[in-house]
Amino acid sequence: MKPQTQAQTGAGSTSGIVTDFYISPFNIGFGVVVSGTVNYTVQHTFDGTNWFNHPDVASATTNQDGNYAFPVVQIRLTVNSGSGTATLTAIQAGLVGG
Repeated sequence: MKPQTQAQTGAGSTSGIVTDFYISPFNIGFGVVVSGTVNYTVQHTFDGTNWFNHPDVASATTNQDGNYAFPVVQIRLTVNSGSGTATLTAIQAGLVGG
């Protein structure tokens, strides 16, 4: 997957970034850059409907990075509060399994 970026200004969620969960190893790295004042959470879904908070990047207020080592279908950024902007950039690496 090429690096993908989603930004959210004010409260709300970005569209989900669709992953390739067939790649092994799965390996997604991400970073969030904050401009202004925001409280945000990185989230993931296994089915496109039910979203779960990332265990390390939830209710964050500063630039953060993290990763997913297990397959998920999509990841997104949710701004919980604030009027600033949070920008999520994600990149997936791995070898196609045989």
